Amino acid sequence: MLDPLSTPAAELPVRRLGPEDLDRCLALSQDRSWAREERKWLFLLENTEVHAIDAPSGELAATVTLTRYGTAAAGVGMMLVATRYGGRGLGRRLMTHVLGTAGDATVFLWATELGRPLYEKLGFETLGVTEARVGRLRPGDAPVLSRPADLDADLGALLALDRQAFGADRAALLGRLFAMAEEVRVTEDETGPTGYAVSWLSGSTLFIGPVVADDEAGARALVTDLTRHASGLVRIEMDRSRPGLLAWLGERGAAQAFSTSFMVHGGRPLPGDRTRVFAPMMLAMG
Repeated sequence: MLDPLSTPAAELPVRRLGPEDLDRCLALSQDRSWAREERKWLFLLENTEVHAIDAPSGELAATVTLTRYGTAAAGVGMMLVATRYGGRGLGRRLMTHVLGTAGDATVFLWATELGRPLYEKLGFETLGVTEARVGRLRPGDAPVLSRPADLDADLGALLALDRQAFGADRAALLGRLFAMAEEVRVTEDETGPTGYAVSWLSGSTLFIGPVVADDEAGARALVTDLTRHASGLVRIEMDRSRPGLLAWLGERGAAQAFSTSFMVHGGRPLPGDRTRVFAPMMLAMG
């Protein structure tokens, strides 16, 4: 095995990980003081391309994920380099690798302040800032304005709605997310579904995403109803271009935990009608 300490980064082999690598991924997350999100990592290992560089010890020196949405778009996430291998070009090596395998897709990611300089050097441009909001949401006296999804009856309509908003096919991923979800809720009018949102657990935290809606009122209704009976912490990510919704989340107990820069490679336009995408599935995927 090549030693990341002595081998030029550009010559280091990159391999695909699978579910059998879960413990190594969790150990790398812990090394970087990230949460040990076992369920999230397993979902990524089973449903995305997780690329890695091995350390001589058998542990992971670095990882990155690539989520393909047909040929139109691809999301990059979980860029992690072990503390002892920082500053040796492993992040650039992995990013160059996944950009080379992404083909003609529009590639996007959410960058921490630590990672943003590398992405800028690789041709990514910042289009916005996303806040991760965490707290014990208080529903107040808001009426119930959405209903639980009937996935047998609603699935086709929800996937069509999502494709219009997201602009790329993520039917397979959504099907797997729906299967592990705590709840999927739908807003509708006389013509059928107008929006949907998903809640899913990672550890003891209830994650909300994606949220797809016609307007802010629909997004607010979906988030309220998904969190109405939540007993623990709730987390949702939302762009700062939606100050009204962020203020509303703050009023209900969800404070900013951290922020990330939303970046797209090569200045390319994102497909779809992103004004209707109010929260991503997860920052690692889009």
